[in-house]
Amino acid sequence: MADTITITDNRSGESIEIPIIDGGVDSKQWAKLLPGTWFHDPAFGTTSGAASAITELDGENGILRYRGYPIEQLAEHSSYLEVAYLLVFGDLPTLSQFEDWRYQVTHHTFIHENLRKHVMEGFHYDAHPMGMLVSTVAALSTFYKEAKQIHDRDVLMKQVVRLIAKMPTLAAGAYRHSAGMPFVYPDNSLDFAANFLSMMWKTAEPRYDANPVLARALDVLFILHADHEQNCSTTAMRTVGSAHADPYIATAAAAAALYGPRHGGANEAVIRMLGTIGSLDNVPAYVEAVKRGEVLLQGFGHRVYKNYDPRARIIKKTADEVFQVTGKNPLLDIALKLEETALNDDYFVSRRLYPNVDFYSGLIYQAMGFPMDMFTVLFAIPRTAGWLSHYVELLDQDSRIYRPRQLYVGQPVRDYTPFSER
Repeated sequence: MADTITITDNRSGESIEIPIIDGGVDSKQWAKLLPGTWFHDPAFGTTSGAASAITELDGENGILRYRGYPIEQLAEHSSYLEVAYLLVFGDLPTLSQFEDWRYQVTHHTFIHENLRKHVMEGFHYDAHPMGMLVSTVAALSTFYKEAKQIHDRDVLMKQVVRLIAKMPTLAAGAYRHSAGMPFVYPDNSLDFAANFLSMMWKTAEPRYDANPVLARALDVLFILHADHEQNCSTTAMRTVGSAHADPYIATAAAAAALYGPRHGGANEAVIRMLGTIGSLDNVPAYVEAVKRGEVLLQGFGHRVYKNYDPRARIIKKTADEVFQVTGKNPLLDIALKLEETALNDDYFVSRRLYPNVDFYSGLIYQAMGFPMDMFTVLFAIPRTAGWLSHYVELLDQDSRIYRPRQLYVGQPVRDYTPFSER
């Protein structure tokens, strides 16, 4: 017997049987029985707004896969650029396909001089790097007017390459401007992560060679952040993309959503929390305060994961490798003690509150020298590949423009009255 669900309208006695397909039911079938009645689901917590073949996320079992590949295997064996290809095109590339892809991305890292001189340098000296990034990504739309030809596949894919390639350049440029440092041009002899580190930290030396352990750690973090199903920023990407805005505008919208502290700012909140705790001796008291509802335990739990975030295990190992190079972040011991205390307390275990990807990523970024203002920017760089994968998929599906309905809870009809009668 096929998996189905039967619903009955108690007002009329009518029933309808609906098949369960891929774990969901077709809302249009429900509407046949309940015309004019909307499903009320604030924040879309139990609503599927897209059918996607990009990322599989099983929150109950702590599973994350890109195009079917377990995140653990990709983090161990792959590179960010290879993962970006996988997300965009659906399969891992052959060697020749990857070399061509890497060449394209590498040779589109430069940005137009007018963008640098007249847009980036026009920001106030203390502008937030993420605000600069959102604005400059949107500004790219005015430099590549052909980007509006979204149904021309060759033109579309050129914008995909440009965005993946230029995002690190814009990100590093935003930091250098906010730090009062001169802009550093890309070095096409370096790989993706090492090139970004060069644009961040190069001073007077002819060539900046990042520590390979740190470059690899950053590449792994980029892999882990490349996509995460229908989160807030990806939903923003698909919503704006469904209006057929060009890829730059849609990516800027996604980055704007990521800018919000509830989305992209979680690892910064962890650092602030650990700083507030201050010492190992204060961990038990902080945990008790969490249980009393007085403070939040940042970096624990997840909207989707009801098990240990698989990315958190990988990132914890990566943190160990980074700290061997940089020296241990002084907040690490507090983090480890906090994790140990929480995972041995039934209050958190029974609620399935486990560390997520943000719990350790901020410690790594801080140890590598990144200021907290850059944490969300570091998130946006790799997520660009995921956003664009959803944008391309949306167009391939010929998706209708996003237009959810609402339950009206305002005033009933009333007549206008003049000022004299109010």
